Amino acid sequence: MTSIQRRLFVALLAATGLIWLSAALWIQSSTRVELNRVLDSRLAEAARMVGSLVDQDGLQLNAAMALAAPALPGAAAHSYARQLSCQVWGLDGTRLAASSQAPQQALATVDDGFSEREVDGLLWRVYTHVDTARGIRVMVGDSVAIRERLLADVVQGLMWPALFILPLLAGAIWLSLRSGLAPLHRIAGLLSQRGAEDLAPLEAPAPREVVPMVAALNGLFARVRDARQREQDFTAYAAHELKTPLAGLKMQAEVARLAPDAATRDHALAQIRRAVDRSDRLVHQLLDMAAVDQGSDGPAPHPLPRPLPRLGAEVLDLTAAAARAARVDLHLHYDDALAALSPPLPDLLVVVLRNLVENAVHASPEGARVDLRLTATPPGWQAEVLDEGPGIPAAARPRVTERFYRGCSEGGGSGLGLAIVETAALRLGATFTLTPRLPQGEVARLAFDAGELAPP
Repeated sequence: MTSIQRRLFVALLAATGLIWLSAALWIQSSTRVELNRVLDSRLAEAARMVGSLVDQDGLQLNAAMALAAPALPGAAAHSYARQLSCQVWGLDGTRLAASSQAPQQALATVDDGFSEREVDGLLWRVYTHVDTARGIRVMVGDSVAIRERLLADVVQGLMWPALFILPLLAGAIWLSLRSGLAPLHRIAGLLSQRGAEDLAPLEAPAPREVVPMVAALNGLFARVRDARQREQDFTAYAAHELKTPLAGLKMQAEVARLAPDAATRDHALAQIRRAVDRSDRLVHQLLDMAAVDQGSDGPAPHPLPRPLPRLGAEVLDLTAAAARAARVDLHLHYDDALAALSPPLPDLLVVVLRNLVENAVHASPEGARVDLRLTATPPGWQAEVLDEGPGIPAAARPRVTERFYRGCSEGGGSGLGLAIVETAALRLGATFTLTPRLPQGEVARLAFDAGELAPP
C-alpha cells in the first residue's frame, strides 16, 4: 500500500534536489562570467600599467615586470603558481622583457585586445596592449587552467556548505510531513477504536484541509444510521403486520374446517380472502418502501421517455384488480396537449401513482369512482388522484405522510402508502400535496416542473 507521507517526502526531496542542482548550475555559470570579467579587467589594467611604467622616471623593464606580476605568498603561491605572466615585445618583433615564469614564445599573435593561445601545452588568456609612442607591445596572460581551478574553488566553497545542509533539510521535510499528517493518523486511530454500532459524528479537531473529509465521514455515518434505523423499523413493522393477518388466516381456516354449514364456511373463506388481499397489499407496499429507501440517498434512475397517457393506462392496469374487488370504478383523464408529449418518466413514478390510486380505492366506498387526471400546467404538468372517500380528518392531516401512521382509520391500512409517495416525490423533484375535495373525498396532487417535455 502506497504511503502518502513517503510519496510526499520523495516528491519534496526530489523537488528540493532539482532546485538545488539548478541553483548550483546557475551559480557556477554566473560565477564564471563574473570571474572572467574581473580577471579580464585585471589583465587589461596590468598591461596598461606595464606600458605606462616602461622608461617612466627611469624605471626599468624588469622592475615593471615585478610590479605587474608580484609573487604570491605561501599556499596561494603554490595553488595558483604561474597564474599571471607578462611579456614586452618591440614592434619589430624583438622580445624586450618578460616575467620570471613567462614562456619563451609570444603569448599572443594578435596586435591588440583579448585572445587565447596555447603555448608549451598550456592555454592562456591574453590581453595585448600596443604603445606606438614607446614602440612596444605588452602582453599579459592568465593560465586558463588556473582560472578554471579558481572557479572550481569558488563554486565548491559556495556549494559544499549547502550540500552538507541537504540531509538536515531532508530530516526537516520528514518531520514536517509527520506533523502535517498527524490529524489523519489521529482520525484513523479514532475510527479503528469504534465499535460496529458507533455511528456518532467525529469530533476530532482537524485542520481546514481535512475538514471536508471529516464532514463527508460524518455525512456517511448519518446516512448509515438513518438506513439502519429504517431497516430496523421495516423489520419490526413487517413482522408485526404480517403476524396479524397470518393469525387471522389460521383462525379462519380452522373456522372453515369446522363449519357446521355452508354459510359459515363461505363467510370464513371470504374472511381468508380479505386477509390474503390485505397481506398482499402490505407486502407490495413494504417492497415499494424498501425500493424507495434503497435509492433515497442517490440519484433517481435514468428516466426513459414515454407518452403520459400510456403511463396513466399502465397505472390503472396495475390497480384494476384491487378496484374490481372493492367495486370501485377507475377513470383516466388527460389533456389533449399531453397526448403528443413524451417526457422522461422514471419507473419510480409508476410506483408513486399506483400507491396513490390504491390508497384512493382503499378509502372509497363501494360504487364510488377514482379519477386519475393528467393535466398541463404553466410550469410543467401534474398528476391528480381524486376519490370519493371520507377524506382525511383535520387532526390527522399533518401526520398522514409519516410511516406506519394510520390515524383514525378503521380500514386496516398499513400507513405506508402516503409515506412512500412523499419519499419518492422528493427523489423525483416533484411537489406532493393533499387537499380536501368537495363535497367529500381527497385530492392527491403531484406537480412537476417543465422538465424536458419533448415530442416523441
